[in-house]
Amino acid sequence: MRKTIYLDNAATTYPKPEVVYRTMDKFLRDECVNAGRGLYVLAKNASRLIDETRELILELVNAKPNSKVIFSPSATISINQVLRGLGWDSIKNVFVSPFEHNAIMRTLHSLQKQYEFKISIIPFDNITFELKDDDLRVMFSKYNPDLIIMSHVSNVTGYILPIKECHELAKQYNPINIVDCAQSLGLVEVDAKDEFEECDFIIFAGHKSLYGPFGIGGFIDLSNKVKLNEVITGGTGSDSTNLEMPSNSESFFEAGSYNMHSISGLNAALKWLNEVGREKIYTHKKELTLQLIDGLQGIDGIEIYIPENLEKHIGVVSFNLPDYSAEDVGKILSDEYNIAVRTGHHCAPLIGEFLDGYAVSGTIRASIGYFNDDNDISFIINSIEEI
Repeated sequence: MRKTIYLDNAATTYPKPEVVYRTMDKFLRDECVNAGRGLYVLAKNASRLIDETRELILELVNAKPNSKVIFSPSATISINQVLRGLGWDSIKNVFVSPFEHNAIMRTLHSLQKQYEFKISIIPFDNITFELKDDDLRVMFSKYNPDLIIMSHVSNVTGYILPIKECHELAKQYNPINIVDCAQSLGLVEVDAKDEFEECDFIIFAGHKSLYGPFGIGGFIDLSNKVKLNEVITGGTGSDSTNLEMPSNSESFFEAGSYNMHSISGLNAALKWLNEVGREKIYTHKKELTLQLIDGLQGIDGIEIYIPENLEKHIGVVSFNLPDYSAEDVGKILSDEYNIAVRTGHHCAPLIGEFLDGYAVSGTIRASIGYFNDDNDISFIINSIEEI
């Protein structure tokens, strides 16, 4: 049987770098003990590994002094920790983009049942995907933004959202700014001293563009401006007779045992990323993305959901074929060609309506990773032409 051509990297990058596999196997066998719970050598080594991994992430985003990295099992749990940790009595107006994932939208929906606040959709042109600056300026003046939470890169369209522009337009209102970088961190530049200067929290996922394993994600507190309330409580390995969570360290958010196995993999992935270079990964993915778009655009009747300006796009190409449902095409690609793509709404509840109904029943999504090559892209184009 022909090898699987994996084009679902927006869900998780696969395969991982070989060094991640080797490191995790060795660590699980030789060093995988509980961190922060002992004074013996292995426990101290585990704590040092956590600290080093935090530093690698801070360096990746060019973080300001005193920024903190908080680890959690996933980006979704981190989003819950941040959103549920906010003081909602003072938050009345929340702004999101139409590209958001359910990790954000379902959490906001749940919170809206407890607190009275308005959710407004940041206006983008549904053809070009360009931000409607003037409309947003009016919306901000009418509903002063208390919280802006938006994705950096859309997991459905590959659109790179204008984070800095949105934050600058809202700056006079001093909102809390949260950016979901699950798709972007490790691929697109994230600079806390430039485009993300007004950002308070960055959400990240280890298993996507950082090329680490499942089971490790987190958030970065860039500003120390917003004090979050506790959401998850439990043991931290220190001050055990105190029933309050330790408020002066990352442990306040990190109850329970660390997933040391996954942290070891993320640590190896971050070092691999530094060695290869984020720019090289971006360039490779960009070349393959343009190759895929060019090939698909030559197919009669195809609908492709990408921004007009391809400088603001990377890695993800969603499309539909005439006379076929997205699910049917995905099944044919899998069963007859051994190509793995994602079909449906991709956990993004607002995108179908934003695309003016074109994608109301979902899309076929091909998402590219560093380990794809020209042959993979040529093969999926030829396969779709045959369909």
